[in-house]
Amino acid sequence: MIPDDVVEEVRARADLVEVVGEHVQLKKSGKEWKGKCPFHDDRTPSFFVVPHKAFYKCFGCGESGDVFAFVMKQSGMNFTDAVKSLGARFGVEIREVGGDREEEDPRRPLFEANAFARDWFRAQLLDPETGRAARTYLQERGIDMETAERFGLGFAPDGWRGLRDHAADHGLSDALLMEVGLLSTSEKAPEPYDRFRNRIIFPIESVTGRVVAFGGRVLGKAGSGVPKYLNSPESSVYHKGEILYGLGWNRNAIRREEVALVVEGYMDVVALGAAGVEHSVATLGTSMTQEHARLLKRYTSRVVLLFDSDTAGLRATFRAGDILLAAGIHPSVVTFPPGEDPDTVVQAEGADGLRRHVQSAVDILDRKIQLLDERGFLESIDGTRRAVDKLLPTIRAVRDPALRDLYVAKVAERTSIRRETLEEEVARPQPGPARSAGVRGTRDAGRSAPRPGRSQVPVGLGPERQLLLVLLNAREWIERAVEQVGPEDFQDPVYREIFRLLMDDSELSLDDGGLDPTVRRRLEELVGDPEELEHTGRVFEESVADLRDRSQQRTQQEVEAELRRSDDPSRKRELLEELERLRRERRGRWNVIRRAQPSASDQASGRMDT
Repeated sequence: MIPDDVVEEVRARADLVEVVGEHVQLKKSGKEWKGKCPFHDDRTPSFFVVPHKAFYKCFGCGESGDVFAFVMKQSGMNFTDAVKSLGARFGVEIREVGGDREEEDPRRPLFEANAFARDWFRAQLLDPETGRAARTYLQERGIDMETAERFGLGFAPDGWRGLRDHAADHGLSDALLMEVGLLSTSEKAPEPYDRFRNRIIFPIESVTGRVVAFGGRVLGKAGSGVPKYLNSPESSVYHKGEILYGLGWNRNAIRREEVALVVEGYMDVVALGAAGVEHSVATLGTSMTQEHARLLKRYTSRVVLLFDSDTAGLRATFRAGDILLAAGIHPSVVTFPPGEDPDTVVQAEGADGLRRHVQSAVDILDRKIQLLDERGFLESIDGTRRAVDKLLPTIRAVRDPALRDLYVAKVAERTSIRRETLEEEVARPQPGPARSAGVRGTRDAGRSAPRPGRSQVPVGLGPERQLLLVLLNAREWIERAVEQVGPEDFQDPVYREIFRLLMDDSELSLDDGGLDPTVRRRLEELVGDPEELEHTGRVFEESVADLRDRSQQRTQQEVEAELRRSDDPSRKRELLEELERLRRERRGRWNVIRRAQPSASDQASGRMDT
């Protein structure tokens, strides 16, 4: 038997619209959501979900109930199993009175350690003396205590073992705190010490409300060797490519507003929340990933990107845009004045000022065309050709056939390229940069007499490592790589982080402070790798093709799965067309690679383009 208080907690945590939305295509209708009833042959939408009252009702067949009733009816579960299923999904521990207890989640101690730390950090912020400076700082940033309470903000005092000692008093071991990244070690320190010191603390929660990690903003100015922001390392409960900061708190507002604002950091999310703008989320020190996009797709089909307008910010914006388009989300871009960001704008102009900026957001493709036009690309034949190459990845990313048609028409109009020609380009992946004249990596300088077959890469040296070896020794190729692949295409988390760092700073070196020790060790291995990659251009091309093919294979599997589930004939036709396009692109990509392989006469004479 499950106690009533546990049942009520599950009822309060469970998102009825999210649960129903997995089985019913819902559309907003005032404060309610409506769709076709899943329990009878509903020709017109007569099924309504009322979130603020936490129940559903079909005016056709009369079915009605709460979230438990829906799960029981849809899946055939009994009440107890429905409560357990929803509890596991929305982060509520289910305890039963009598009977055998379920097997415990092995990650439970990690969640408990994080929850303990959150409460301790919170107590330090509220302490009249210890938290005085931190509270003053938050107030100066426009963040009142109500907002701080909502987001669970805390403070880590400027000491080396405050949290560690307090945790020890409550039976939490150093090993456990180390595992979730609350303690650190170094060669200079004889024992573990608190990772977060003299920082405003931002608990990072999963969408179900469990604390999985922390972010810390240094109080005052960052000094030499002291990073402005510090995040927990990844752990078995925290994978930053799968978490969006603020989504758990703001998902209902996102659904209500029918759009998500994606910003760069947790301070932006909290500052916007303090101003009453409650439909924002932030990535956590990583680029937008496919998992991020899938999370957002649960709640909205529109996203506005509010990243910095510098080179790195624009690169992140456009890469995120392509990933969102591939997930079926339509992205737009806000361009702030130089030096401004969502936090500074909302402080200076308030929520209404920020909304004016958001209302002026432009479509992601339109923004790309604007920048290319401002930089003179469209003023010459060669520039226009290069502009088209930069626009094609965005067109190819679009899953919505109607939007893709609009994009093709827009680019054809602005570049004066025939629509038919452009459509052929969209369907055929472009050759990699191996054919670019005059670009050589340092590792193949002076090499001759290529060996036959594919590029000579050691057995077991995967495409991720291959590509990073090329980029670290031919930095001028980084921008080209970023145009074709992103961090989410790397399966190895350390290689993924190195690629992200190269995206942000092409001059990345071992001398850079603040590198994670694991990242530093792997970077040392890459920089010191003695293997000489012959024909850098071909290695680059094949590595990129391998990564893109692997990513596209996953997309193809998703389309095939949706095709098997779909009962809608028109949707099936769209999915079949999408499947055929993906197959054509994959065949075309490898035909390009095969055509680029050296002929026997080339191999004999030692001729090879790089």
